[in-house]
Amino acid sequence: MAFSLFDSKGTDIDKQRFTWRDMVQKPISKLDDDAFTRIRVILINGLETEALRFGHLAARFNRDLRLPLAKVRRTEQHQATLVNWLIAADHSPLETTVAYEQVAIEVTAAIAQSEPDPYLAQVYRFGLLEDFDHLYRYAALLDRLEGKDANNILQSYTDILPGRPTSEQHRAPEDELREPYNARSAAFLSKVNALTIVASEYQTHDYYQNIGPLFSDPLARQLYAEIASVEEQHVTQYESMLDPGESWIEQWLLHEAAECYNYYSCVEQETNHHLRAIWERFLDYELGHFHMACEAFKQFERRDPADIVTSDFANPLALRSQRDFVRKVLMDEVDLRTDGPRFVTKALESPLSLSYRSMVNADGSPSEMVAAGYVWMPGTELNRKGMLAAAGVSAP
Repeated sequence: MAFSLFDSKGTDIDKQRFTWRDMVQKPISKLDDDAFTRIRVILINGLETEALRFGHLAARFNRDLRLPLAKVRRTEQHQATLVNWLIAADHSPLETTVAYEQVAIEVTAAIAQSEPDPYLAQVYRFGLLEDFDHLYRYAALLDRLEGKDANNILQSYTDILPGRPTSEQHRAPEDELREPYNARSAAFLSKVNALTIVASEYQTHDYYQNIGPLFSDPLARQLYAEIASVEEQHVTQYESMLDPGESWIEQWLLHEAAECYNYYSCVEQETNHHLRAIWERFLDYELGHFHMACEAFKQFERRDPADIVTSDFANPLALRSQRDFVRKVLMDEVDLRTDGPRFVTKALESPLSLSYRSMVNADGSPSEMVAAGYVWMPGTELNRKGMLAAAGVSAP
């Protein structure tokens, strides 16, 4: 059933209240809850932290918006806390990293298939294969550092295979910028898709920047440094799809619409009844924020919000395993590279990126080192060696 942002006013901002106990609820189970429950938690946390980031930036440049944005940010802060605290303490930082990459793969694949603009869909497919390879590298690190099988987190929804090699993902800034959509002619869903991916990738970048230094293993520290750099490239790539001509209030309106859409998608697909109630509550809160942005849009721009929100959402974002789609993209597009905003064959890659990559990889690539000789199989490498030894076969 289609979802309209204008059908409900949601919960009034002055009725959006929290207590500290309310803010810190029972976390999900690492192994008993479905992996897509955790995917929804991580995705929504990314949207909430992006809402906070955008709200602060917008307030710096718009005095009249400071009070309404401050009210919304207070609720967004508490929503972000409640959602992020749903990740249980039994997840190690590296297991949570594997979960973050699963989010990037499954959400980007879902968006790529829903995206009506062929060029933007290509951008998503391009980034997808890079996150796919990050998962493979972190799975190797998890096996070798903690002796754990990444599939305990992935629950067989997502393959553990090499993608576009991380060592080949390092590009010059000139080759990271994409052509932006045209705000006046782009589909409403294209704008929401772009903001969703920006939020998700920004969160991943920040998580790796904060977690990487906490490891004692030198190779783990280097791997996080390498992949965090690629995540910054991804944020640059995806945010360059946004039309820079959109006003601050127009962007605020779109941010709130994106949050509503993603909460609606969670409500429609959540299997954990406790979390489904949280998604329903926060969807009502976000509808309240959306209508606050609509009022500001009408007051300060003298425009109808329906000029921006030009359609309903026909379907929720498909938060389910996208394995077949990912495998096809991997087969067809793993050798794509960039030259400026264009996607080209490997042979035509920009000389600027080749030069940059040569420089940054001069001392070797941590992502190549950590996965040297690694091939995922159920269990861990120790399990495989044990089975081979029992069979009288030498491990490779």
